[in-house]
Amino acid sequence: MRKVRELLRLYIEKGISARQGAKIVGIGKTAASQYVSGFKASGITLASLEAMSDTELLTILNLKKESENTRYKELLQFFPQYEKELKRTGVTLQLLWEEYCQTHLDGYGYSQFCHHYYLWRKARKVSMHVDHKAGDKMYVDFTGEKLSYTNPETGEIIPCEVFVSVLGSSQLSYIEAVPSQMKADWIAVNQSTLRFYGGVTAAIVPDCLKSAVTKADNYEPVINETYADFAEHYGTVIIPARALHPQDKALAENFVRNAYTQIFARLRNQVFFSLEELNQALWEKLEAYNNKNFQGRDYSRRQLFEEIEKQYLRPLPLQSYEMKTFCENTVQFNHHIYLKEDKHYYSVPYELTGKKVKVTYTNRCVEIYFNHLRVAIHQRDRCPYGYTTKPEHRPPSHRYVSEWTPERFINWGRKIAPEVEQVIASILDNRPHPEQAYKSCIGVLSLEKKHEPEHIIKACQKALQVNCVTYRFIKNTLTTKAFNLPGEEDLTLFKLPYHENIRGKEKYN
Repeated sequence: MRKVRELLRLYIEKGISARQGAKIVGIGKTAASQYVSGFKASGITLASLEAMSDTELLTILNLKKESENTRYKELLQFFPQYEKELKRTGVTLQLLWEEYCQTHLDGYGYSQFCHHYYLWRKARKVSMHVDHKAGDKMYVDFTGEKLSYTNPETGEIIPCEVFVSVLGSSQLSYIEAVPSQMKADWIAVNQSTLRFYGGVTAAIVPDCLKSAVTKADNYEPVINETYADFAEHYGTVIIPARALHPQDKALAENFVRNAYTQIFARLRNQVFFSLEELNQALWEKLEAYNNKNFQGRDYSRRQLFEEIEKQYLRPLPLQSYEMKTFCENTVQFNHHIYLKEDKHYYSVPYELTGKKVKVTYTNRCVEIYFNHLRVAIHQRDRCPYGYTTKPEHRPPSHRYVSEWTPERFINWGRKIAPEVEQVIASILDNRPHPEQAYKSCIGVLSLEKKHEPEHIIKACQKALQVNCVTYRFIKNTLTTKAFNLPGEEDLTLFKLPYHENIRGKEKYN
């Protein structure tokens, strides 16, 4: 409107034509002619022009001789309601015009109907570049300024981040203080926001912070995997705002400014002693903010939400989202993956040995995927260096391992010979965990298939005698027939002849 006012001043004071004035102020010739024509038809003076608001001036300039036309005055009365109706999904100006014509047979044509509506919107300074449909988008962000609370025991002032969200259509807003912008807090506060609204929008529009966007890009941003999983759980999508494009989240930016004046400033002299106490104060101010009428409107954000937007929100799922952690892992030779955080092993089907798999885990369970298919799920176990194994994941020839016990191996050794039983017991006793000794026991007992029982007995005796009770020693003894060599007790059979120059042990007593 500044250019229009300048155009009219040039016409009144300098006598410059509409065509010349259009070049000077930088507006179209046709529009300039219409403004000057409307001004001439109105009969207003320069003094009156200066005193008028933009709304009044636009109305006069575009009405021309229609200022006394009751059609226009009647139409103006519908525009506030039309503005609300256009927020409903599927409602268009074409539809509203058709409904208007049903009760106003002598009403405006469609082009004039739209023309007057757009002028009315422009006069009220309502942005037209984004058409916010009910239930479509939720804008989320952090404020630049932080709030804080005081530790009552130490007196330490603890700063905290402040999260905000705004619904696109009703502009119903939410605010909450959280410890940080880290992923866990980000997911938790997004979840709190959806519970506050009581439903889910078709899309969520965040800023490009790391908890939301792994790699920013104006065309194909990479969404944080946990945040994407959160969106999938709630049946929505993430559409990050472009970097350095604040207009993509103008509503959130506007609420941040309002929050500074309507909420932050009103709490500046209060001292809080917990995060919960701070949030309670924020929510009280938020309620007043949402229930306050829009400037120049007879309805509030809360009323607009209840009347228009609430019904278009998608229902919340029955279960809240449980945050997941994602990582990649390689299946080890024993068909297990190692979860570093727990220092624990989890089984996968043996066919995937050596393959890279994707691991997803929560506080309760561990899920393993290969080629986007879940191949294993386990209850999470934080026992260090333990194994969680499903029998069906073992190769067919190894599935009987689930039945291994120390007692079974000892009984198996007893059936061969007491000496073998002693070897098995010794192997089991010398390992921190019985399962570590199972393969050694299997190795010793399997020697029965290749060697004579008496040879196995002698090899076991030899191992016990020299205190080297291992599968490898017993196997090498059998292979080399070393059990036939004399032992320490047999050396007494070989006595040295007596000679006076040979000193015995008694000489050194």
